[in-house]
Amino acid sequence: MSTIDLTPRDDQAAPPRRSRRRWAPLVVLALVLVAGGVVVTQFLRSAVDYYCNVDEIDVRDGCEAGRRLRVQGTVDAGSVRTENGTTTFTISFNDHTLPVRYRGEPGGMFRECEPVVVHGVLDGDVFEGDRVEVKHSNEYEARNADRLEGAVEESEACSPRA
Repeated sequence: MSTIDLTPRDDQAAPPRRSRRRWAPLVVLALVLVAGGVVVTQFLRSAVDYYCNVDEIDVRDGCEAGRRLRVQGTVDAGSVRTENGTTTFTISFNDHTLPVRYRGEPGGMFRECEPVVVHGVLDGDVFEGDRVEVKHSNEYEARNADRLEGAVEESEACSPRA
């Protein structure tokens, strides 16, 4: 009978190690998906501008400071001032008034006693506007007919039309 040599050999290869390289792409993919989800969520949250009348600021849900808003009101007579490239004015709705600071000049059909919608963010007691829409087109009136009734009444009371 022959004998079998059971002594360990040094030239035998060690068993293969589990590679961590298989997990690296999965970890990277997971991180990219999480980062993408955060970016999309932040974009969608900031893309929504809540539509508020001046009297709804800090009263209606969604119309609070720190959030991007569209605020409707009538530009108060005698309130428009332009200095150093910044236009300041106040807008009112239902006996509530809101000071607005707008970088630049609103231009176009913007004037006192006209209903406007200002886009921006409420910073303390001042609304920092970056866009002003003036009620001047039939398209604007058609999209916002339910909100314009009170604004038109206030603008007519502000200054009689010639």
